Amino acid sequence: MVKSLFSLGALFLGSAFLLFAGGVNALILPVRGEAEGFTAASLGLLGTGWAIGYIAGCLRTPALVARVGHIRAFGAMCAIAAIAVLISLILITPRVWIPVRALSGFCFAGAAMIVESWLNERTEASSRGRVFGIYTMVNLAATTAGQMVLTLGDASGFFFFVLAAMVYCLALLPTAISATTTPRPLTKVSLNLRGLWKNSPIAVFAVLMVGVSNASFGTLAAVYAARIGLTLGHIALFASIPILAGAAMQIPVGIASDRLDRRKVLIGITGLALVSDALFLVSGATTPAGVLSLSALFGATVFAMYPVIVAHANDHAEPGTYIQVSGGLLLVFGIGSIIGPTVAGMSMTAFGALSLFAVTGAAHILLFAFATYRLRNAPAVSSENKVAFQSKPMARASTPETVALGADQAELDADQPEDAPLPMELAQQDPRE
Repeated sequence: MVKSLFSLGALFLGSAFLLFAGGVNALILPVRGEAEGFTAASLGLLGTGWAIGYIAGCLRTPALVARVGHIRAFGAMCAIAAIAVLISLILITPRVWIPVRALSGFCFAGAAMIVESWLNERTEASSRGRVFGIYTMVNLAATTAGQMVLTLGDASGFFFFVLAAMVYCLALLPTAISATTTPRPLTKVSLNLRGLWKNSPIAVFAVLMVGVSNASFGTLAAVYAARIGLTLGHIALFASIPILAGAAMQIPVGIASDRLDRRKVLIGITGLALVSDALFLVSGATTPAGVLSLSALFGATVFAMYPVIVAHANDHAEPGTYIQVSGGLLLVFGIGSIIGPTVAGMSMTAFGALSLFAVTGAAHILLFAFATYRLRNAPAVSSENKVAFQSKPMARASTPETVALGADQAELDADQPEDAPLPMELAQQDPRE
């Protein structure tokens, strides 16, 4: 296992560079935009642009790689992502930042998929679970480090933009030194809403609402924190603590969801999320200690929902469709990520910073109500038909390749039937590679 991990170290490092640069870029833009006087609506559209680009990257990268090859596609993605960051530094205006942010999302998704494809190919079946767990921890640490690095400098200058661009370029190194000459084709997923809804209505609706809530917070948390007077260091903590709390919460949530009806677990988590929404709205907390404590509660709930939803959907999935279902839900999450920041940004412009949590609260109310309805009107899955719960990285930083990497060998073997009801096919490998 140690020898295997050593051989995977370059790919882990490449993924860490991607997530570190993404963490810096994701936080410096709203912080700098707020300092430049951008409206919350325009800053929310940064998140919308990112989500649009990210979904497009997940859908289009497999075809691009099939046409030009892994190494050239990866190099182009990293180079364009670095250029996009620098354009944001040169042209500080929402009219430029929003489409450039979409371009960043496209390139980030494409680069992540290619790294994950390489990692997937080099992972043996016997160590797949451990490798995926390490990969998840590496990405979590890199994202958090990228956000926390903002505490070390001045957001009004050029340093963090240049840093993000440099680290995107550093991510080129793993493929440049890779000895693999013919990586596997990338996983291609197509969105079949009717099939997903037939499989599990609650999963589709829940992941849409979680996309609305989580993307709203992920995009505009820094704006909220700045408007209530937090320092840059506390803003970085406000963005990072919820992610760490959500990661830690997945362990007890996973145990509970394997033992109980997952819908009850989801309803319980959503209820706690509503409590955190309400506390933000009514407490008037503005001190760093109070705000950071509430952010930990918020993150522990909202960032633990996604893996429960995916596990519930896979409980209902036919053998041979697990990866297709998970990949489809990822795209539905992306649709919610398009809606959420737009609505939340407009609300914050019209009604003030606290309306961010009115939007997340509305999403959680709808989720709570629909999950309760389904609990009362649809039978529970028997214990013997449940799949094993699996912790997952943030959906916003996941791709169809992440889903494939996280699958066990039995799921990979099963997800190859010719008549799978939710189509996911492998892109054709370019014979020139």
